[in-house]
Amino acid sequence: MGVLINEALSIGWPLLALLAGLLVYSQISISDPVAKKRATFKLFIGMIAACMLLVAIANYKTSFYEANRMLPVSLVIITALAFMMGIYFPNQAALLKIGGFMFLVAAALSGYGNWLPQVEGGFPPPDVKLVFDAMTPQQLADEGEKIIFGGIGQNKVQGAIGKGQCPLCHAFHKGMLGERAPNLDGLPERAGKERLEDPNYHKGEPAKREYAEKEACPGCGTATTGQEYIAESHSCPSCYVVSGYGVKGTNDKESPMPKIHKPPISLSLPELAAVDTWLYVREGREAPTYEEIIKSYEKFIPEADRPKQQEDKPAAAAGALLADGSEPVDQIFAKAQCVVCHTIPGIPGAVGTQGPKLEEGTNAPNRIKDPAYKGTAHTTSDYIMESVVSPSTYVVKGFPDNLMPKVFGQKLSAGALKKIVDYLSQVKAGSPPPKIS
Repeated sequence: MGVLINEALSIGWPLLALLAGLLVYSQISISDPVAKKRATFKLFIGMIAACMLLVAIANYKTSFYEANRMLPVSLVIITALAFMMGIYFPNQAALLKIGGFMFLVAAALSGYGNWLPQVEGGFPPPDVKLVFDAMTPQQLADEGEKIIFGGIGQNKVQGAIGKGQCPLCHAFHKGMLGERAPNLDGLPERAGKERLEDPNYHKGEPAKREYAEKEACPGCGTATTGQEYIAESHSCPSCYVVSGYGVKGTNDKESPMPKIHKPPISLSLPELAAVDTWLYVREGREAPTYEEIIKSYEKFIPEADRPKQQEDKPAAAAGALLADGSEPVDQIFAKAQCVVCHTIPGIPGAVGTQGPKLEEGTNAPNRIKDPAYKGTAHTTSDYIMESVVSPSTYVVKGFPDNLMPKVFGQKLSAGALKKIVDYLSQVKAGSPPPKIS
């Protein structure tokens, strides 16, 4: 309010000074007491009206370019002013009241329009190129949190997922259990003290490993430090599988985790360094230097397999979609990591066994008839949509609940969900899979 008064005085002091002068002049020049009283009263009303008008103008001026939705207040003030003046100046009452009514209608219309959700124009934000090797550890950690969760401070937000897609499988805080992958709380300490010393890891002797892969690359060897273990686990998840988290049916010899330096995630070495730095800094531990982390990844990722260094830009926000629907359906399945847990006929690489085989053209009608089914779907398409956005509504026998993330309703666009539903509706046991589109 003080700002409005100051603005009003700055633009209207000449008018107020004129009215004050007229008030003094009327007191001096008019001798008839009745006439003097009438003139004084009208000048007093005029001064109030002038103040209201100036406040209205000041409010209009300060609100016009702001998204504070206070613009109609100016019109309401002018409406009150017009009706007040009509009472005390009966000769012009009709004109003033008509004008006041017009301002009242304008205030109602503009008020409704201003309270609708606004889309602001303006120039797009400037592109900011990230220079990872010039960042402080905290800045690197912030970028790491953006890559993992989509934004700073998002690590405790349910459903927050960034480019790295780590929360689709991992938990990051004490007491939180993950059916698909280990909890990463305390990983920097466990990496060196527990994982490397596990006899099944076979530190320094990769040939003795009994896992799906012996080494991340021919001659890569094994990790010798905690940071190297983290790098190896990202670049070769099946070189060592934490007990209980292997692909179903492999006796923990193969990991369901994708190699995150390869498509569809394709994190660059600098991005991986940022992610690892966050794992240390968020626990109050001193992180290895940027150069040390990069060197640990270079040990396990040959130069030919490293993602081409594109122009590094800030990571997408937490609300960013995993797929917007413009992609072919096989890419949508890959981006949402469906291929890691499910076998999907006709989709390259979709040979997961963590979740049921997705022959929904055959499965869905049978599951809807299951007495244990408590959902609301009546058609194959409805069942598939329900199972994607609310997977705990019906849990297929033989598979645990909470294995599948419950965020795909927010992380896949309507177009992407429709492509998934359309494709899976056509997949039937014993029949050729549909064409990818």
